[in-house]
Amino acid sequence: METEQCVSISRMLGRVTDKWTVLVIRVLGRGPRRFNALRRDIGEISQKVLASTLRDLEENGLVSRTVTPVNPPQVELALTDLGREFLRPIRGLAEWVLENAPRIEAARSAYARRAIV
Repeated sequence: METEQCVSISRMLGRVTDKWTVLVIRVLGRGPRRFNALRRDIGEISQKVLASTLRDLEENGLVSRTVTPVNPPQVELALTDLGREFLRPIRGLAEWVLENAPRIEAARSAYARRAIV
C-alpha cells in the first residue's frame, strides 16, 4: 500500500475510532437527537468533549446538524448516509467484543497474575 494511503487511513481511523466517536455514532444510530438528549444518552461526557466530537464528525461527513430557527434555536443531530454506513463496522466491532468478552477477560486475568509475580 502506498505511504500516502497509509497516512490517510491512519489519520481517519485516529479521528473516528476514539471512545466518544464510537458512542456518538452508536446513539445516533437509534435516530436523531438534540444535543442535551444525546449527552444524556451517552452518559459521562462533558459538553466541551461532545461538542468537539460532533464538530469532527460533521467535518468528516458522518453527522449532520439541522437548526430550527425558534427561540432558542433547536439543533437536531443525525447520522448522514456516510455515518449510517460507518455504523455497520461499529456494530460489527461491538458484536466481536461481546462474543469475545470471556476470552478477553481471561487474557486480562492471566496477564494480571503474571504481572504480580
